[in-house]
Amino acid sequence: ANRWLKNMEKERQIRIMKFTDGNYLKLLEAAIRMGTPVLMENVGEEMDPAIEPLLQKQIVVKGSSMTIKIGDSIIEYAKEFKFYMTTKLRNPHYLPEVSTKVTLINFMITFEGLSDQVLGIVVEKENPRLQEQKEQLVLEGARNKNKLQEIEDQILHTLQNSDDILADAAGIEILQNAKVVSDDINKKQAIAEKTEIEIDEARKGYKPIAMRTSGLFFCISDLANIDPMYQYSLQWFQRLFASGVKNSEPSPDTHERIRILKDYFTLSLYQNVCRSLFETHKLLFSFLLCAKILFGDNKIDINEWRFFLAGPQGQIEPKPNPTDWLDDIEWVQVYEQLYSMGQIDVFKGIDSYFIEFHKKFKKIFDSSNAHEEKLPGEWDDRLNSLQKMILLKSIRLDKITLAIQNFIIEHIGKQFIDPPTFNLGACYNDSSNITPLIFVLSSGSDPIADFRKFAEESNMVNKIDMVSLGQGQAPKAEKAIEKAKNTGGWCLLQNCHLSISWMPKLEAIIEQLSEQNNPDFRIWLTSMPSPNFPVSVLQTSVKMTMEPPTGLRSNLLRTYANLDNKQLNDCQKPAEFKRLLFAFSFFHAIVQDRRKFGSIGWNIPYAFTFEDFDVCRKQLKNFLDEYEIIPYKVLNFLGSEVNYGGRVTDDKDIRLIKSILERFVQDDVVNVGFKFSDSGTYVTIDASTQEEYMKYIDGLPFVPHPEAFGLHENAEITTNQSETRKILENVLSVQPRSSSGGGMSREEIIADITKGIESKTPPKFDYDMVVEQYPTEYNESMNTVLAQEVIRYNRLLVIMAKMLKDVQRALKGEVVMSEDLDQLASSMFNNQVPGAFAKVGFLSLKPLSSWINDLNDRITFIDTWIKNSMPPAYWLSGFFFPQAFFTGALQNYARKHTIAIDELEMDFKIYDEIEPQDVTEKPEDGVFCYGLYLEGARWNKTIHMIDESKPKQLYVELPLIWYVPKRNREVPTDGIYDCPVYKVLSRTGTLSTTGHSTNFVQYIELPTKEHQNKWIRGGVAAFLALRY
Repeated sequence: ANRWLKNMEKERQIRIMKFTDGNYLKLLEAAIRMGTPVLMENVGEEMDPAIEPLLQKQIVVKGSSMTIKIGDSIIEYAKEFKFYMTTKLRNPHYLPEVSTKVTLINFMITFEGLSDQVLGIVVEKENPRLQEQKEQLVLEGARNKNKLQEIEDQILHTLQNSDDILADAAGIEILQNAKVVSDDINKKQAIAEKTEIEIDEARKGYKPIAMRTSGLFFCISDLANIDPMYQYSLQWFQRLFASGVKNSEPSPDTHERIRILKDYFTLSLYQNVCRSLFETHKLLFSFLLCAKILFGDNKIDINEWRFFLAGPQGQIEPKPNPTDWLDDIEWVQVYEQLYSMGQIDVFKGIDSYFIEFHKKFKKIFDSSNAHEEKLPGEWDDRLNSLQKMILLKSIRLDKITLAIQNFIIEHIGKQFIDPPTFNLGACYNDSSNITPLIFVLSSGSDPIADFRKFAEESNMVNKIDMVSLGQGQAPKAEKAIEKAKNTGGWCLLQNCHLSISWMPKLEAIIEQLSEQNNPDFRIWLTSMPSPNFPVSVLQTSVKMTMEPPTGLRSNLLRTYANLDNKQLNDCQKPAEFKRLLFAFSFFHAIVQDRRKFGSIGWNIPYAFTFEDFDVCRKQLKNFLDEYEIIPYKVLNFLGSEVNYGGRVTDDKDIRLIKSILERFVQDDVVNVGFKFSDSGTYVTIDASTQEEYMKYIDGLPFVPHPEAFGLHENAEITTNQSETRKILENVLSVQPRSSSGGGMSREEIIADITKGIESKTPPKFDYDMVVEQYPTEYNESMNTVLAQEVIRYNRLLVIMAKMLKDVQRALKGEVVMSEDLDQLASSMFNNQVPGAFAKVGFLSLKPLSSWINDLNDRITFIDTWIKNSMPPAYWLSGFFFPQAFFTGALQNYARKHTIAIDELEMDFKIYDEIEPQDVTEKPEDGVFCYGLYLEGARWNKTIHMIDESKPKQLYVELPLIWYVPKRNREVPTDGIYDCPVYKVLSRTGTLSTTGHSTNFVQYIELPTKEHQNKWIRGGVAAFLALRY
């Protein structure tokens, strides 16, 4: 758009400016006076208020002169003045106040437009004469059209200004000449059109590569929806493609040449983009590339693809569980998927087949390589690789990531799951004195060591100027850039995300860089991902991601690589020091690598650094030198509560980090052979040098078993399931808003879903009737609890009813489809709970179909309470705010026995011999509750305690619990595990205005024969709701 505008207004000497230019208002005023057109580039979503009069055209006409007020100045307005604005934002949202004052034109390149451009590039390289002919014809055609327009204008002018055209000899001559010229042009056009058809026919041979390449560009464009730093310009893409055409292997055969070029460019694009992606997104990108290619070749059915990503929609009543290897919780989820899958032609009958032959599927369920197992019966031959993944997802979600890898290998090759090794030198070679290099950081990463090493190799170490951005550092940064420009140095600006307000200035500096500067000059930037980072800088720069090493072994190797023998022996108790130091290094690796397990690893992921470990090392040396007896308690306190604990904000995480360090820093750790985990894989060794430690660490497993972290093997399944969900959610987030394929349109599907949800959404409760039937009473706090729950559910039901109606009306065109309604519709189409519902609803991680089921179950629970009086046992999952319910139970007891509520605490008794539905009477005091699910452990009815989980049994329902208030209760010191209870599996939450967490509910005491540290390290917790 910029290039087109500059060319169109070139003769009128268009002025280019930006809102970030310090003197843009003065330049704009001058252009308005002179009637010079202005192009305002890189406009954001918010306009400078100073141009408001210009947008509103607040022009004052006095006689023959026109004036306008810009800023504080009233200036003359030349009627020839034109004002253009362009933005680099992919999907800008302008307020109606702006949109109504300007003409909005979408200049985003289309698939067809890009295909034509790419075709031009490839034909120009492969057959330059053909492309030259094509361009000549296009130019000639444009000239001929202009000439015809001029002739038409001349004819009209002659007819208009002639009183009697038949008597006007000069007019007749003009008309005759015009006809001759017009006929001549039309003949030329006819010849040109015929020639163009012939040329286009010859160009057609290269169309497959143009179509493939165009699809790949839109694939990388979509990545910005996943991370704002993933920005790639069309110019960069076209340069990369032109380089691919030039450097790929030639072939005289056009079909073979196209195949070579397709393969070469696809791999080149993958490798170039990969270096700018975080590790967690590299497989995702390969999968997107693969899917885009298969869609282009018509090898993927859109309905099957959407089912794979979004899962089933709608409510299904499950049939009885026929298996003895799926528990009832798992069966409900599996059957829902199988039944919905059976609605797709190729899967017809799969639900009944599974019920009849479920034993054949047990092999897949039990297999450690489920993604490679053959499907039973005819299904293995009947289904293609995507369809097999859909079926596998229903019973082994944790193996989908591996199945996706196999899918990519099968369709585009193994090289697309093997990202290139990071090469800073190659990145540098792709940069220039006008192209900056950006290190995109993640938590805990620091590229400075790699940067310095590369500077030494490049003989630039003495020409580096580093500025760490922050408050007041902008002037230093500007001076550093200016100095480096003049001397050919390198300027490194660190932590750009901390100086967002200065980023527009940096953007202007980079855009003004000239190739005339010293060729050795480079700007290096480091930044965490930020949506406010200038898009133009990201698109034109060389981006590189930097992440700390992952994995226990890698972390240990990195720690010891930063130590030397002097540091290892610099202590008066060298043997004890080295063994305790290894314990601290193992602890350091554990607390970092637990992050990969998600919420079962840490409630909040923390960015622990080598500096945290180094402080512990120095303290360890000082204490061992100073004290005869090793002060383990002091070392534990400083390590877990100060050095590392200073970063920890969640109280459950503080408890966890103390428990982990106590396991490693204790009396026995100084003995050779001390086991850091039950397996004995990791032990204290008798080593005296750094080299010996490195050799030992090098022999450790690349992929540690969860037991090394104190976790159950099921934690790996949970982690793999989370990874799969994240990949599918990200793929879903970049899907085009097009129709769903052969059948119903997207709008028709949304209308159907909306009607289905509306028909299943119950009416709101009659609040007046509820408070009349259950009035506020001193001796019955549960009435107040019920009234508050009714208010909360009514708020949700009212908003749902209104918005569901509004969406249906918007789809019919009766009301405007606002942004809120559009988001609601998109969420329903993707089987996600709309944000508008979640905002006033209960905390949930369920997909929309399961969420609707859950909502109806909750409403039934409250409705039964209203109709049948207080239940004998309460379903905890049915409460919006369970904390209020427990407070009500304590208050009832306090008022009944005339005791201050502050003196009361809940005692817990677990009844595993009676089912909740069999309870017919309320207890004398306290409340019976059910609906809690345990993760990381199971309830063992034989020993009436918590015990190790069974393999693949991720969640188990806890039995009926009697919460009974006790006065001045003594808390047990052993034989119990203080188990945190959360609403949902994410565990993390925020503190509300009342001081309560939005997720954490309470602790409950579960009997155990093990020390509770085992369960703390195992991440054992209870939940009121699961994901399905």
